[in-house]
Amino acid sequence: MSVISVTTDMWALNREKSLALLDRIDETGESQAILGWRPGPGRAHIAWQLMHIGVTEELFATERILGTKASFEDVVPRFRGGSTPDDDPPVSEAIRDLLASSREHLLETIEQFSDSDLKTIPKPMQERGWSLGHILKILNWHEPHHQGQAHITLNLWLAAHG
Repeated sequence: MSVISVTTDMWALNREKSLALLDRIDETGESQAILGWRPGPGRAHIAWQLMHIGVTEELFATERILGTKASFEDVVPRFRGGSTPDDDPPVSEAIRDLLASSREHLLETIEQFSDSDLKTIPKPMQERGWSLGHILKILNWHEPHHQGQAHITLNLWLAAHG
């Protein structure tokens, strides 16, 4: 198996875990309250964490690898890195839609490359010095990182609300 195919297989597992967390939230019957709950003042809610995963994948699929314009212009500014979570969390269905669409875009982009391209630094990433191989590693770390934050936030909500 190629490095790219192993990595995309890991992305699939990561996404299963994120969607399972969202399923668990939906099963409570209080998904909107949970998605918008903050574990502390100024901290990100679960909806922000999950939308941020999708937006980041979209940015890598477009601007950061290909140098093209990202889709979801209305969503990207709200959930990209460095944004401040607002008090209008999207519903579960919108989160699922973004995660599916941005993943599709990312896979379409990555399918354009082979393992022989792993040391290539895409033009938009030259300033950071990130090769395609490094980008794959970052993306493989990114979803579990934010899914873990969402998971602990759910556990804190459950502890606080019985």
